[in-house]
Amino acid sequence: MTVCTEKYFLTWDEAVQSGVQVAGGKGWNLGRLAQYGFKIPRGGVLTTCAYEEFIKYNCLQDMVNNITQTVTGENLDETNHQDSLNQLRSKIKAGTIPPLIVEELKAKLDTLGILERSVAVRSSASAEDSAKASFAGIHESFLNVRGMDIFKSVKECYASLWSNRAIAYRRKLHIRDDEVITGVVVMEMVEAQAAGVGFTCDPQTGRQNIVVINANFGLGETIVTGSVEPDTYYLDASPWNSVPHLIERRSGRKEGLTCLNQDGGTQFVKTPELAGKQVLSEENIEKLGLLLLRVFEALGDCDQHQDVEWVFDGRDFILVQSRPVTSLPRRTFAALKNQPDIWSNGNYRDAVPMVLSPLIRRLTITTIDKILKSNYSEIGYSLPDGLQFSRFFNGRLYCNLSALQWAMYDAMGALPREFNIGWGGHQPEIELKDPKPYKGLRGMKRLWRGIKSVILINRAAKKAPEIHARFLDAFESLTQKGFSHLQDKDLIQRYNELNKISIEFTGQFSFLSGAASIPIGGLMKILSKYFGERAPMVLNALMVGGAAGITSADHGYRLVELAEIARRDNDAVKYFDGTAFDSLDWEGLPEGSAFKQAFREFIKEYGHRGVYELDIINPRWNEDPSYLLNIIRSTINTADLRQLKAKQKEKFDHAWQEIETIVPSNKHSSIKKLISKAQEGAAVREKTKSVLAVMMEVYRKIAQELGFRFCQRAIIEEAADIYFCTWPELVSILNGQWNGVGLKALITKRKVFMKEMESIAPPDIIMGDTPKYTEASPRSSGNFLTGVPVASGKASGKARLISHPAEGNRLQPGDVMVAPSTDPGWTPLFLKASAVIMETGGFLSHGAIVAREYGIPAVVNIPGVMTVIQEGWKVDVDGDEGKVFLKG
Repeated sequence: MTVCTEKYFLTWDEAVQSGVQVAGGKGWNLGRLAQYGFKIPRGGVLTTCAYEEFIKYNCLQDMVNNITQTVTGENLDETNHQDSLNQLRSKIKAGTIPPLIVEELKAKLDTLGILERSVAVRSSASAEDSAKASFAGIHESFLNVRGMDIFKSVKECYASLWSNRAIAYRRKLHIRDDEVITGVVVMEMVEAQAAGVGFTCDPQTGRQNIVVINANFGLGETIVTGSVEPDTYYLDASPWNSVPHLIERRSGRKEGLTCLNQDGGTQFVKTPELAGKQVLSEENIEKLGLLLLRVFEALGDCDQHQDVEWVFDGRDFILVQSRPVTSLPRRTFAALKNQPDIWSNGNYRDAVPMVLSPLIRRLTITTIDKILKSNYSEIGYSLPDGLQFSRFFNGRLYCNLSALQWAMYDAMGALPREFNIGWGGHQPEIELKDPKPYKGLRGMKRLWRGIKSVILINRAAKKAPEIHARFLDAFESLTQKGFSHLQDKDLIQRYNELNKISIEFTGQFSFLSGAASIPIGGLMKILSKYFGERAPMVLNALMVGGAAGITSADHGYRLVELAEIARRDNDAVKYFDGTAFDSLDWEGLPEGSAFKQAFREFIKEYGHRGVYELDIINPRWNEDPSYLLNIIRSTINTADLRQLKAKQKEKFDHAWQEIETIVPSNKHSSIKKLISKAQEGAAVREKTKSVLAVMMEVYRKIAQELGFRFCQRAIIEEAADIYFCTWPELVSILNGQWNGVGLKALITKRKVFMKEMESIAPPDIIMGDTPKYTEASPRSSGNFLTGVPVASGKASGKARLISHPAEGNRLQPGDVMVAPSTDPGWTPLFLKASAVIMETGGFLSHGAIVAREYGIPAVVNIPGVMTVIQEGWKVDVDGDEGKVFLKG
């Protein structure tokens, strides 16, 4: 039973507050659209409570209960059940709506000014238009209803709850009858010049970066009922377009249109003269496309696609319904159709483990998919149309590892097990019918694609300095004059310019970031021949302290130097030792302070970086250097770069002695060249990530300008609220299509959603749609945990569980840092740690590269290590064997 309120008819605002169980799915969604600033007709919702009162008032509950208990999907067509259903529907249509409800409905419609106007009366059941079930076309709706006919139509809506198709639909989806209590939407008819349906995805192909619009002249009933062939427009909805742009149009025959009948109801009129005319202009098509994306972001939270009914009155688009798209065709490889999709947060956790802010969600998922897909498109390997490598789950990003494993295998012959080791994470392997990838003609094609990939990676590595410089210059030219002088529409143009550069850079990213993989593979091949299972340990030691200039490692070295400079600078010592230390007051140091000058240079070079910098909600170091200054403060008495370099040299020399002892001398030159190439490749990879951080900083700067403007105009409460908006919303305001009313309500909702999602522990994998949490790694009989060794050496210390770099002040020099994952923002903490342990990560992950460079023992990819190891435990980390010994 519904928990009834005192009211039977709700305004749109009241429908939102009352919820879907009272207002029904259609009414609740319309209320939300109104609350978030979309144009919808005047009207409201007759509650589900009114339906229950009607059933009770007309003594129909026993008939309803009997049908609920006896009618199944299998016996629905039996004569006795058909008689029962016919009888119930007849009694509902002949029934009396309680006088109290009649009077309230008349009074509310009169207050709204639509009692004497034509209205639409539409069913709004409590389980209708939900993510689970759409009930599209199942329950009745009536158009152009006037006067007392409204009450007749309400009863018709009630009766349609017990039609054959409604019963069959509920039984098929295993939805109980008492879960579907019907409310009724009553809203003013819109004078329709054109109308139709818009989808924020392509429901036929499953492509999620396409908006599809069906349009016809007159009312939209001709499209909903399928009685004519409408115009169909396809728009590219990539977030790299400020406005979705038209990429294909299919002109329908448009045999006729539905219009209002003077005596009520509607009529179909044949219109051969309109068959060749386009229903909407290109300008209006793209305007509608942007509006649909706003619906996707507002009601679908950038995850649940929407099916939207719209009406065009000659000036504006009015929305009359929005429901979730409940099912999309599964887009995957034919070889995987009988295996579930494996969605993993492995690898993604390095850079984006957090719940992403709304402003960056679509841009992030599109950027990552572009990077992954470029691996294949550039070597001539075709991916299934509409395949998504990424998805959101509770606001966090997950990767389709089953698709990625198959793509790597089928394109270039990489086996799933090998792929998993490099990728990191705790996902299973897909099943392969043929584990020998290189036999036959197909094998030759895989070999050729692999060779082509190597060629592209080598070419990218060779041109890396030129590529990096070109994009850095492009980003600099966009920002050098700032944005405050630009008009609103000029800001949209600047955003589009940034997107154009971003697309090009993203296409280059994959091959640039793969620059280390080829020489490391060559090294591993040679070393395995002479060292067997010890090859990774030797390789890790050989990668220590290179001269290639790994940017994410270099800023760690520079922080050690800064701590040493501060130790010798009396003004800096006073600043750091002060009881009222203020990390934002470093500019207050005298200009003659050596530390101040050195830190200023550091910020100039690395200030675009930040903790979890791929989400633009997070401040950059040039805005707030507190994190860096606190690290310098905690290491000012212990920093010793010379000692660090000496230890690195000692570790390398020891490994090289092994090479000289075991490996024939004629291989030494090749090994040295490969070491140099691998270090240079790691430098290219990390520099490429640094350029990506510059790109994200430009998006942040545009967002900051918009935050300032919109706050001044009172569109948002505070400038930082801009990160809880989305680009379609911001563009709609900037180009004058929307005044921003309703945006504050959206921001409030999104802040609540983000907090809720952040409080939920993310599953390691999702099998199909089922979340799975990886069991914590079991201790062996020797009381140790096993992971992947990525940086050689052994070290002991107290375990510090650091969930976020902001907790880094708890990490003392010599402690063992235990972390869920790491991105470049964690790097400064590495030099305080004697060793690093991570829950996820692969051999070429950021944390692995930096730990190897620093010569800090590291073991990664230990499931549940943040729960197995307790704060303060003494642990021994063996980065050679990949073991962590627990001393307790």
